[in-house]
Amino acid sequence: MRIGVMIGADRAPHPFDELIAMIRDVEDAGLDSAWMANIRAHDAIVTLTVAGRETRRIRLGTAVTPTFPRHPVALAQQALTAVAATGGRFTLGIGLSHRPVIENGYGISYDHPARHMREYLDVLMPLLAGETVNVDGEVFRVHDIAIDVPGAQRPPVVVAALGPVMLGIAGSLADGTNTWMVGPHTMADHIVRRLHRAAAAAGRRDPLVVGGFPIVITDDRDAARAALAEPLAIYGKLPSYRAMLEREGAEHPVDLALVGDERAVGVQLQRLRDIGVTDFMGAIFDVEEGTRRRTLEFLSCFDA
Repeated sequence: MRIGVMIGADRAPHPFDELIAMIRDVEDAGLDSAWMANIRAHDAIVTLTVAGRETRRIRLGTAVTPTFPRHPVALAQQALTAVAATGGRFTLGIGLSHRPVIENGYGISYDHPARHMREYLDVLMPLLAGETVNVDGEVFRVHDIAIDVPGAQRPPVVVAALGPVMLGIAGSLADGTNTWMVGPHTMADHIVRRLHRAAAAAGRRDPLVVGGFPIVITDDRDAARAALAEPLAIYGKLPSYRAMLEREGAEHPVDLALVGDERAVGVQLQRLRDIGVTDFMGAIFDVEEGTRRRTLEFLSCFDA
């Protein structure tokens, strides 16, 4: 299991130079990857493209870029540019976002989200592979389009998926999934099982399972959980995440956070590895002085 850190999950905007410095810190700690949420601050792909010029080894990925506001041709062009700029270290994570965001925020219909994602991938995946695309769908009609970015090979594409239909799409049409707010029972019995089944049925290789979790290494577990409750509360109000909480038997999103000392959190990470998570994506919440540094040091030493 590869170990990475997610930037931006705390929803607190950071200055651009600070973001790049945070990603350099992740690389310097020896971790495998840095992921960036695309919310309402800096554009994740642009930021990671710049970070790729400031780092040498670490893999960089979006978690995730919403599809509804971006045409797949435009996104393919941007992603291939990121691949070229990072020397092939870029992973494209995409997702539907949520109905309140897309309809209320952007004024775009969220009807038929699964159809939207299938057709989106019908356009996106061939373009990323350097093929000419001709698609006549109900959502996208694209003709005689190809993108040629010298030196850019197709990046891995992971699709944020929680429900059975979206997991089927992620497994059969993309390279895997990127999850958030999914507990270990749900990860094992729902996410990993359905994703692998869809990939096998489509004749695709074993999928990537990128598991995102809030994480805090601390000796005061109760205080850390109390500090996390408010910033994580929003995830209990969005229907897709609420369904995952109910499936897990968890009452509040904080119940899914990895909180405790090094030994306790290490046991939880080992369990995720055994379940089949291929890439751990830890969102470090700096709830007390020294928490971020201690958590980063723990992750850098964890034997995955």
